[in-house]
Amino acid sequence: MSVSRRNLLRGAAASIMIAGSVEAIANPAAASTVGYGPLVPDPNGLLALPQGFSYKIVAEAGKTLLESGEPTPSDADGTASFPSRGGSTLVNNHEIGGGEPYRVPALQGLTYDPGAGGGTTNIDVDRHGTRVREYVSLAGTHNNCAGGKTPWNTWLTCEETEQKAGGAYQKDHGYVFEVDPFDQDANQNPVPLKFLGRYSHEAVAVSPRDSTIYLTEDANGPHGLYFRWTPPRGFHGGKGALRELAMATGGDTAGQLQAMSCYHGSQHIADLSEATKPGTRYKVRWVDVPERDAKTTSVRKQFTDDQVTRSRKLEGAWWSHGGAYFVASYARQSDGSVNEHDGQVWFYDPESETVTLKTIFGVNPDPTQDTNFDGPDNITVSPYGGVILAEDGEGINHLVGVTPRGTAYPLARNDFNDSEFTGPNFDVTGRILFANIQTPGYVFAITGPWRG
Repeated sequence: MSVSRRNLLRGAAASIMIAGSVEAIANPAAASTVGYGPLVPDPNGLLALPQGFSYKIVAEAGKTLLESGEPTPSDADGTASFPSRGGSTLVNNHEIGGGEPYRVPALQGLTYDPGAGGGTTNIDVDRHGTRVREYVSLAGTHNNCAGGKTPWNTWLTCEETEQKAGGAYQKDHGYVFEVDPFDQDANQNPVPLKFLGRYSHEAVAVSPRDSTIYLTEDANGPHGLYFRWTPPRGFHGGKGALRELAMATGGDTAGQLQAMSCYHGSQHIADLSEATKPGTRYKVRWVDVPERDAKTTSVRKQFTDDQVTRSRKLEGAWWSHGGAYFVASYARQSDGSVNEHDGQVWFYDPESETVTLKTIFGVNPDPTQDTNFDGPDNITVSPYGGVILAEDGEGINHLVGVTPRGTAYPLARNDFNDSEFTGPNFDVTGRILFANIQTPGYVFAITGPWRG
C-alpha cells in the first residue's frame, strides 16, 4: 500500500536516466517534446491524455455490477489482459485490507478465507474495450497488490501482507494464488502456493524458458528482498501445474526459494540504493531461504544484512527481453537507505546472473508540479519501445513513459484526485492500454495513435 513521503527529506531537482546503447539524462520538464505530446485536460475531470487519445471506463468500484449482483470491489491494483474470442479478459486485483467500502464478495467455492475482503475479478471486454461481463474469480484473500502473468496464460496474484490467523482472519495470509482468466472450475477451492513463501508479496515475473519465478517484496524494518523460486526437477509449467505441486506431498517446500545477494567485484552490496548511475551492474548470487512460511520469523528477518541485498519498497515486475524488470519505488536516508532517489528500474539477466540499473529518478523537489515524476510502482514494457510506469507518488500522479533513450514523458494524468495509477498493460493487439486509478477504483481502456 502507498506510503507517504511528504515529510521525508527532499533534495536536488528530479532527473531520469536510462542505460542502453546511449546513456542519457532527461529533464522531465521537456517531456512535452517527446512521447505523444502534451496532455489535454479532461472536461470530465478524470483522465488527461494526449491529443487524439481517448478512454472508456471499463469498471468503477461501487457503480458497475458483478454478474452475481454485487458492486465492483474497491481498490483496483495489478492487472493483466488475456486474449479471448472477440476481445480480452482482464484479471483485476483488489488491494483490500479491511476498511474499503466494497469488498470482493465471498462466493461459495471461490473463497480462501471469508474473513478477508480482497481477491480478483475477471472482466470480459470486446475488441473496443467495452465491458461485456464482470465476475469474481478469487475471494477471501488480503491486500492483493500486484502479481504477474504466466507463460501459460494465467495470473499470479500476490498478497502484500504478513497477516496471520486470528480475529476476523481464519487463515494465515501473505501468499501467492493462481487465477485462471477463462476456467472458473480451475479457480474453485483456492490453494495458496506456499512454496513461494509467506511475506509481503508485491509482484512476480515468470521465465517462459524454465518456469522460474522472480518475486518482489514491499516491506521495511528491515527493507524487502528480491526472490527467485526454482522449480523442482521434472516440473513443467502449464495449466494447473502450480496448484498440483502445491497440493502434493511436500508441496509447501517444493522447489528452491532464494533471496538475491549482489556484489561489485568482491564488495557485497547491502542495499540497491547504493547504485546512483544508470548502467551500474552487479553480479548476483542466491541465498537459500531458511524457513519460507515464516512461522516465527519474517522471511526477510531470517537474514543478516551481509547475506542479502535489500531495497526500500520493491514494487512492479515484468518479464521481457529475456529477463525480469523490477522497480524500487523510492529510498530515503531517513528510512535506512544508503542514498536517496524517487525510483529505480532494474533488469535481472538470468544468463549472466547480473542486475543492471536501467532507470533512476532523482528526488522530486516539488510533486505538485505536473512536469515532475516520482514513485514508480507497477511496470509494463511497451510494444512500441521503452517502458510505462504507474506513478504512486506525492502530488500529481501519472502514467509515465520512458523511451529507450531515457526521456520520460507523461502518458496520462489523474485529473480526479491524488490516487495512484495501477495495473498498466496492453492487450495482445497493442491497440488498447488498460490501466487503473486505485481510489475510488476506476479501470480504463485507453486508445489512440500509438507509434513506435
